[in-house]
Amino acid sequence: MEHKAFLYRDIDDFLSVTVPYLKDGLANDQSVIAVVPEPRLTALRDVFAGPGQPIAFVDSAEFYRHPVRTLRDYQHVVKQSAPRRVCALAEPVWQGWDERQTLEWIRYESLINVVFASSGARALCPYDTGTLPPRVVAEAKRTHPLLLSSEHEGLNHEYVDPVTVGTACDRGPRTGRPRDAEYLPVAGADLHVLRAFVGERAARHGLPKRPAQNLVTAANEVAANALQHGTPPAGLWIWRDGDDVVCEIGDNGFWRPPPNPLTGFIPPETALQRGFGLWTVRLLVDLVEIQAGWDGTFVRLSVSRSASEPAGA
Repeated sequence: MEHKAFLYRDIDDFLSVTVPYLKDGLANDQSVIAVVPEPRLTALRDVFAGPGQPIAFVDSAEFYRHPVRTLRDYQHVVKQSAPRRVCALAEPVWQGWDERQTLEWIRYESLINVVFASSGARALCPYDTGTLPPRVVAEAKRTHPLLLSSEHEGLNHEYVDPVTVGTACDRGPRTGRPRDAEYLPVAGADLHVLRAFVGERAARHGLPKRPAQNLVTAANEVAANALQHGTPPAGLWIWRDGDDVVCEIGDNGFWRPPPNPLTGFIPPETALQRGFGLWTVRLLVDLVEIQAGWDGTFVRLSVSRSASEPAGA
């Protein structure tokens, strides 16, 4: 795969690189998709306006809402385009995220190198150096093997492998549980009580029906895994944190070997593949945080009360 960060200064700089890039994809009979925010999306549409225009234009604000779901959606694009290779102009959204969410989007950009390594796809990822925080631009250099800027074009010597990036993301900020978090012991094979407990509290804390159902399903999956592989006692805590409803499941087991920072992020080929359950959990909720140490293994699930994941996700 070709994964390149493009650091641009303004709209003219943006168009001077992205237009030839998209034209090259068309000339090589590749499946061309441009996922770009406004107003740059409209600027590109205007350049390529005309009947029979084969480029798929998508607004980044609609496509980049959840890093794991975005990975899934790009995977669908690659599969549906086969045997043609994909040529993607892919500009993520970096505004509006808190620190934890920003870390997950940084991890996402790094994961692209693993998920699509053998796909033959090309991805050019623009970064607006005039408006983005310097930290985001610096992370772009750590997550893309190739770099295009006014100072450099070619191999990116600041690139860091995805495992190292993921490990750093896992060390990000994590708050403790509040004193008013409600607790439920988790024991026995029948998790009906757990599902009812989570569903009732999720509704009480203001989660809409679909996100509440997703949280119940995710909590059930994590709890079942804790009962099967963890060390008793296991328990569940649930509370509200600002606009989020947070559910944490923990047990006294020490995860051996320690969880790989890629676990549950790589789309599995089948339901039997290791990591399928955690991949499904990540799709269901807005954020999954794993803390594994000598004091036990804890999986924290966060869902925003403004969540609006469509059915079938």
